Amino acid sequence: MVEKECVRWASEGINIKYQSRNTREGFKAGALKEGMEYGYVKECQHVAIFDSDFQPDPDFLQRAVPFLLHNPDLALVQARWRFVNADECLLTRLQEMSLDYHFIAEQEVGSSVHEFFGFNGSGGIWRVAAMKEAGGWDDRTTAEDMDLAIRAALQGWKLLYVGNLEVKSELPSTLKAFRSQQYRWFCGPNNLFRKTMMDIARSKKISVWKKIYMIYNFFVVRKIIGHTCIFFSYCIVLPLTILVAGVDVPKGGAVFVPCIITAINVALSTPRSLHLVVVWVLFECVMSFHLTKAIFTGLLGAKSANEWLVTQKVGDSAMRKKIESEASANAPKRSLYQLIRSRILLSEVGFGMFLFMSGIYGFLFRNDYYFIYLFIQAFMYTVVGFGFLGKIIPIY
Repeated sequence: MVEKECVRWASEGINIKYQSRNTREGFKAGALKEGMEYGYVKECQHVAIFDSDFQPDPDFLQRAVPFLLHNPDLALVQARWRFVNADECLLTRLQEMSLDYHFIAEQEVGSSVHEFFGFNGSGGIWRVAAMKEAGGWDDRTTAEDMDLAIRAALQGWKLLYVGNLEVKSELPSTLKAFRSQQYRWFCGPNNLFRKTMMDIARSKKISVWKKIYMIYNFFVVRKIIGHTCIFFSYCIVLPLTILVAGVDVPKGGAVFVPCIITAINVALSTPRSLHLVVVWVLFECVMSFHLTKAIFTGLLGAKSANEWLVTQKVGDSAMRKKIESEASANAPKRSLYQLIRSRILLSEVGFGMFLFMSGIYGFLFRNDYYFIYLFIQAFMYTVVGFGFLGKIIPIY
């Protein structure tokens, strides 16, 4: 379909080409690296990058390129993502809340205060000269976008995020696709941190303050501490304190302050979803278990840290019917055990049982009300563990 569109536009005199490759070597980084070697690309000064599900507006280049033309020390212009299927299901609404906060709070701050943030991998325009000076695309991790941004920043180039420059994209609407995407998004950056920490510390082209921001705030706080603290605090330490007599956890620090801060963040980033803030907090706690595994896999440099799984997005109803039809026609028949095993996340179900038992103990033997949180969190773990969140594509 894409090839036919390119041929149609080329017949009308537009300078457009369709290119593909027959190997997955290097994954996305390998494809981008190969693409930069074509003769017609070498003649370009700027390169716009979009994943296949992105839908830029017709005037996207006219609005984005001037930033690069008038700022010779600028390497990247990153647009904000908007989501065409945010209302498809509860899972996509929760993703919208997380990503809106990411763009408004994290990307905006990094761009305006520190002139550094991680390239999102799509919806951005790079200056070719900056890419070459930074060493080009590298497939050493699955976070090739962030890797290039870091190496460009270490060479003294600046990065710009433009919040009112928007590009439409699609969110994964199945739980399996979402978990796979999130695992890659957290495993890759932590594996990258392991490989670039000393390069950042030794760089002579950026200030000490910028080094501290990149190492401590960008990586340690946002990529490591955030989700590991959520998991260990709310899914392990708090339930265990319920089981130990005489241990009292301050309700303000454990419940009220975090909830108020979270509500404020959601109100600023996605005000239309403020009524879902409790569900979002519970879901983030569940996902923190999965992301903690990804974080340590990346930090330890495990073999699986460099595995790349394409995030499946089902698109419109016609595409979904096609996927279901192909799954029915091509997939081998599975036993009942295989079907159950493919649906159920045993680790999440197990954690749900642990929280539920802790809640029962708190209800029977403690005089506080933490058992209410434990019961609700156990329910969310069970919902996710049995795959009841997000769209369900039949598995045959």
